[in-house]
Amino acid sequence: MDRDAIEEMFQALGEITIRRMFGGKGIYHLGRIVAIELRGEIMLKGDAETAEAVEEAGGRRWTYDGRKGKPVAMPYWTIPDGAYDDPDEMAKWVRLAYEATLRAG
Repeated sequence: MDRDAIEEMFQALGEITIRRMFGGKGIYHLGRIVAIELRGEIMLKGDAETAEAVEEAGGRRWTYDGRKGKPVAMPYWTIPDGAYDDPDEMAKWVRLAYEATLRAG
């Protein structure tokens, strides 16, 4: 995903910074990571307070196979599909991601 598309998605937060990391991109607001882009997919920071809402809306938690094939769950969820066509819905999810980032410390 290109920089302009990412900036448009996160416009509700204001200024963001995008840095290359882990073969993808880290998306930061006020110096804190709020999302990652990996293999063309954006995943928002989440936590116990946001997980249920994201999953009910169709978001999926990012997991990968760790040692011995055991799945490792990361604190990032995909953006629910409906948000891509609705700027207000996207704003809701990116704000929740930033709130989760602040709670994580």
